[in-house]
Amino acid sequence: MEPVLSPSALSEAGRLVDAPRSRRREADAERPGRAIRRHFLIALGFSLAAVWALLGRAELHIDPWREDNLPFYAAGMAALVLRIGWGGRSPRRAVSNAAEFGEYAALFTLVSLMGAAASYPVAALTHGYADAALQDIDEVLGFDWLACYRLVAAHPVLQVLGTIAYRSIYVTPAMIMWAAARRGDRQQAYRFLAGFWLAAVITLVLFSLMPAVGPFSYLWHQPVAYMPESELWQQGLIPALRERSVHLVDLGHLRGIVSAPSFHTAAAVLYIAAAWPVRGLRWPVLALNLAMLFSTPVEGTHYLIDMVLGAGVAVTALLAVAAYCRRLERQPGI
Repeated sequence: MEPVLSPSALSEAGRLVDAPRSRRREADAERPGRAIRRHFLIALGFSLAAVWALLGRAELHIDPWREDNLPFYAAGMAALVLRIGWGGRSPRRAVSNAAEFGEYAALFTLVSLMGAAASYPVAALTHGYADAALQDIDEVLGFDWLACYRLVAAHPVLQVLGTIAYRSIYVTPAMIMWAAARRGDRQQAYRFLAGFWLAAVITLVLFSLMPAVGPFSYLWHQPVAYMPESELWQQGLIPALRERSVHLVDLGHLRGIVSAPSFHTAAAVLYIAAAWPVRGLRWPVLALNLAMLFSTPVEGTHYLIDMVLGAGVAVTALLAVAAYCRRLERQPGI
């Protein structure tokens, strides 16, 4: 008489047979994520070299020993310890999530610092200003920056809300990266980081072609009724950089000097796109970043065309990263 296997035994046997297939499917699904991470880190290395070369050409330098840099070192060390010590190996899911988040946050911070620092030598190597052309385009679009400024200057509540919304540029990415860490979705996390990096690169390239002091400096010629978050750095800092009278880029006190394209706008579009597939983030991120967009003309002292260009930068970065990811998925053995 032949032995008869029970249903539970058959189920267990099937599970054992399917286990290798399941592991192969998981490995195949993870390959694009590993490739994106590898290529992103390579691009980041080349970007660091490019920033260093730009600094040298513009007679600028970064002092790594300044006390202002200590918070960055401390945060980077904490992220490194978490990633090496517990990343993906801790039996406690919360620790593993924190390690993943630390890695993403450290890389996001590095891209942000590189982009802001690179804007200084880029500005130093520019000539002339594009404000007249940018303002002419705003007039064609029917946008009155001075009316917006006067409205905000006359209402303290708008000033407070606008400042909070404008500063939220670093709140949303923390939410997005933490959600990716909790889901274990490294591919989406690195797609987001790659898009942010590419948008920063495109922004700097376009900024080199259209440097501007911004509408506050260009249009407002009366006593300052309200000082926006971005203040008036462009009109003093850009000429000083061009004259080589500034030599130090202080990472602890970087100033926003890019008018066109608006990187706040580019970031808002990237954040909304990254959060949209995540049910718990979709509407909070949309609301927060719409508020940031409304605050950007005054708090960021941007022309409307700056924002249109910033949105175009984000869409270009998103399409490029999506095309790159589709290509990776079609390549076997990456």
